[in-house]
Amino acid sequence: MKITSLVIVLVAATALATFGQEGTLQEIKHGAKKTGETIKNGLETVGEKTKDAAETVGEKTKETAETVGKKTKETVETVGEKTKEGANTAGRKSKRAVRKAKTEASEKRSTDQAPTTSNPNDR
Repeated sequence: MKITSLVIVLVAATALATFGQEGTLQEIKHGAKKTGETIKNGLETVGEKTKDAAETVGEKTKETAETVGKKTKETVETVGEKTKEGANTAGRKSKRAVRKAKTEASEKRSTDQAPTTSNPNDR
């Protein structure tokens, strides 16, 4: 009878250990499932945040490009106006200088020319 009791106790202990392991295995599965869901939710949140950030960066880049384009256009127009003004001023000054030079040259020619009639007293 002692051997039979010992076998029964061993079978019962093994059965309890097996049931205990199944409970632990279920707990591990449940914990792993919760961890997986948490990671999935975290990745979804990161994906949404990344998408939002990318959209914001895209919008800001577009705005910056438009601003740079406007400023560049304004600068080109301003430089063009200044160049045109400078060319007009230079043209006026050149025309004045040419007129002045012509006037001076004609005056000099008229003063340099000796009278063609000779004075009878000069002989």
